[in-house]
Amino acid sequence: MATTNRSKLNSLYTKLAPGTPLTSEDLAALGISADLAVYYVRAGWLSRLARGVYYRPNETLALHPSLVLLERQIEGLHVGGKSALDWYSVRHYLSQQPVLHLYGWAAARLPGWFTELFPAEYHRKRLFEEPRGALLHTGPFEKRNGAPQVAAPERALLEVLSEVGVRQSLQEARELTEGTYSLRADVLCELLQRFTSVKTVRLCLQLGKELSLPWMSKLDPATLPTGSGRPWVSRSSDGLLVLKP
Repeated sequence: MATTNRSKLNSLYTKLAPGTPLTSEDLAALGISADLAVYYVRAGWLSRLARGVYYRPNETLALHPSLVLLERQIEGLHVGGKSALDWYSVRHYLSQQPVLHLYGWAAARLPGWFTELFPAEYHRKRLFEEPRGALLHTGPFEKRNGAPQVAAPERALLEVLSEVGVRQSLQEARELTEGTYSLRADVLCELLQRFTSVKTVRLCLQLGKELSLPWMSKLDPATLPTGSGRPWVSRSSDGLLVLKP
């Protein structure tokens, strides 16, 4: 193998963390052309996950770099809802096979190579009035360099509550909310003020009051978008849900 190609191969193995998937664009940035990538695959120095996606053989793909790759492909992608709460140790039980809940703006399907390794659900939602490319209260997990985007606990709770009556049980949502006593009231207030669902705003306030959570006493419902003076009523598998303004 030519010295130049050997140098490129060395870069592939020394500059990337183990378990990191790569796209054709990533390989090109390392000076590895499409033809050279094919050569590496045939030689066993590179494995193909899907069209235009590769990884180094004899390695197990890691979740965090895999999520970072998906963030480049799906606008607004982040770990949210129950998964984000779980990552911040807000949970009411430990699932034996937890499903990773991912949220984003774009209509998309998670690639098979990802879901085969990491059971996941994708939720396409625009829950907040927020600028494109600047998700409110979402950032790298634990502020680590190269970590995937994760919703702050306050945002994650509202993402869970937005699913109540659709594919989220009220009982589980209540139990999760019960563990959010340490939420920051100012962050929650900002998110509620920019929320697009009256139902979720009302549900958050109702549960906060019923559970006597500390952050509830710091919120002023009069400043939040709770809608008209009429009750919000919905029937689901949990029964009749009535949310007063």
